[in-house]
Amino acid sequence: MQVFVLDKKKRPLMPCHPARARELLRQKRAVVHRLVPFTIRLKDRLLEESVVQPVVLGIDPGSKTTGLALAREEEADKVGSVRHTLWLSELHHRGAGIRKALQQRAACRRRRRSANLRHRAPRFLNRRRPEGWLPPGLRHRLDTTLSWVSRLRRWAPVQRIVVERVRFDTQLLAHPEISGVEYQQGELQGYEVREYVLEKWGRACVHCSQTDVPFQVDHVVPKKRGGSDRVSNLVPACRDCNEAKSDQPIEVFLANKPALLTRILAGLKQPLRDVAAVNATRWALWRTLVGTGVPVEAASGGRTKWNRSRLGLPKTHALDALCVGILGTVHAWRHATQEITATGRGSHQRTNADRSGFPHGFLARTKTQFGFRTGDLVRAVVPTGKHRGTHTGHVALRASGSFNLRTATGLRQGIGWHHFRLVQRADGYRYAVAPPPSTSAPEVPTSAPPRPERRGIRTRTVRSSQELR
Repeated sequence: MQVFVLDKKKRPLMPCHPARARELLRQKRAVVHRLVPFTIRLKDRLLEESVVQPVVLGIDPGSKTTGLALAREEEADKVGSVRHTLWLSELHHRGAGIRKALQQRAACRRRRRSANLRHRAPRFLNRRRPEGWLPPGLRHRLDTTLSWVSRLRRWAPVQRIVVERVRFDTQLLAHPEISGVEYQQGELQGYEVREYVLEKWGRACVHCSQTDVPFQVDHVVPKKRGGSDRVSNLVPACRDCNEAKSDQPIEVFLANKPALLTRILAGLKQPLRDVAAVNATRWALWRTLVGTGVPVEAASGGRTKWNRSRLGLPKTHALDALCVGILGTVHAWRHATQEITATGRGSHQRTNADRSGFPHGFLARTKTQFGFRTGDLVRAVVPTGKHRGTHTGHVALRASGSFNLRTATGLRQGIGWHHFRLVQRADGYRYAVAPPPSTSAPEVPTSAPPRPERRGIRTRTVRSSQELR
């Protein structure tokens, strides 16, 4: 990976090769500004005295992982521009963790309300969500992406942003053959949910095949295990079978009936939770990027896939971000990928909760112990004992001063705080480096195939929010 370079006034310059950065540090012409991602600051150079080339930032937004890529861009032939890879990264979101935490908090509130505690009168239901409100899990995906766009603009001279603005049609994903009036009416036209489930499964219990008995709506994948209320996850079951199944996985309940298990699983559909997350945030991300003042270009997922297939690149989020937009060729794409995992900045809760929602243990009032905070990147030099050696990783605090250290090789527990030296303060992310992908495909193709049809590939360059409107 290239090293980010700043001038005397902390303005971004062109990234340089790691060997060049080591030479500048050895000559004391530069100092280390940030360790991860590695950034140096020159002591004898200003932005006005340097040559800055066009740098494009590619973004491949996703539900769980977002790809980010920085590349130096050169105009070439009619096929498109030539991009020289500078930096690749994959940003892993924690939307699922936020959703789980909110569910646990809701369970704790329900327990407190049902317990024999002092009653508090409910407040007036006059709260209103602002326009453009997003659930916390989706807002986190948007905020972390925008945060790293802002960081990369501070560390590199980004002159253009190319983002993949995808759209998924959930009804077409479920029924590719639907068209015309049926597309407008939907799957449940003329049916209630219960009636639709009964008609779909022949008005019989799916487990014992009984008919002419009162039926209950059973979840194939129990809600306790992540199942949804979609009609594809609902089946009719008699009372005895529904109570016997309870919250067991369907594979366990029908272990002795493989034919019936295969029939029921064939009716399940792929969950659309990730698709809905991308659909809900794509316009909010687009509007915010346009508001930054940097020229923004949108491209379809079809063009990204065509670029990647034409150049023979493997399928990764980072390389997808490198292939977004109108592109001719890519040079030096076999870069190590910076893995960035969102971890948050701690919890405001005073106690932990067990699986049932009851309080378990107490948390310290202060988050700082002996000058360290949980999540700090530290280096521990242990002279003796079972942890003898030098270890680098993220620290987890204890009030006793005996900290835990999570390194690339595993977890080391019980290291005294006086062995630690701070390397970089915690910023809510955990960093790792993934090796470059290995493939036999050439980096630059000898000849480019013909361009795809314009149908289904739409690109648009927006210079300001006024033009967007």
